[in-house]
Amino acid sequence: MSKVADLHIHTNYSDSSLTCQEVVDEANKVGISCIAITDHDTVDGIKPTREEAQKYDIEVIPGIELSSEIGSKEVHILGYFIDVNNARLLEQFKCMQDTRVGRMKKMIDKLKEFGIDNIDIDEVCSLAKTDSVGRPHLATVLHEKGWVPNIKAAFDKYISDEGPAYVKKFKQTPKEAIELILQAKGLPVLAHPMLTGVDECIHSFVEAGLAGLEVYYPNVSKAGTEYYLNLAKKYKLIATGGSDAHGTAKVNTWIGKQTIPYEIVENMKKLSKG
Repeated sequence: MSKVADLHIHTNYSDSSLTCQEVVDEANKVGISCIAITDHDTVDGIKPTREEAQKYDIEVIPGIELSSEIGSKEVHILGYFIDVNNARLLEQFKCMQDTRVGRMKKMIDKLKEFGIDNIDIDEVCSLAKTDSVGRPHLATVLHEKGWVPNIKAAFDKYISDEGPAYVKKFKQTPKEAIELILQAKGLPVLAHPMLTGVDECIHSFVEAGLAGLEVYYPNVSKAGTEYYLNLAKKYKLIATGGSDAHGTAKVNTWIGKQTIPYEIVENMKKLSKG
């Protein structure tokens, strides 16, 4: 059987419900040979995942997913093969995580305006193994305390981008995110472009050093995949892909729902050394 990879997986070191052990156990169960851990604003989950993966001989690529903004749109940039000990990267993560905690406090305060007054920052942060706390953690607490019937309802009613308790994230531009990944010796890739809707900006991202597009993504039509594959070819970008698995925090996808041939990983390795 040909080797396959899933290059977009989150752990409970950021906003997934999955432990590192659960990630590798599930990857082994579905026959994946290579995974990338792409937590939000932290690399702390990479080492423990690698330790767990040794029992199955699963390759773990060090990755990251950075949030950025252009105009009114949020743009996520994935970074692969990054130096996890890069001083500037770690310094930026500390700043981002501090901002995440402050943002969460503001969202909790906004929820009080709707009578939701029994949630505190410590219990929300306790769901993440680092300070890379996010909306799925708050949604989980809202559900556990009976304010909403499920996590999706928490987003729909209170904390979606248009929700009454929403607070914006740490601000950086896509070009700044790309530059941060490049200086950490990583390969920057535009995450799920079919969801982001900034196709007109891809050319400028390429000029800034973008190396790839996440072409293969769950629940996307064949025509949509083909469209972004053609865009990748047009700009001479590597076409990556993955499940964007978050455990119970994102129920419409799971580890292995979207995989790519291992040959793509081999091409990425050659590019990262170039």
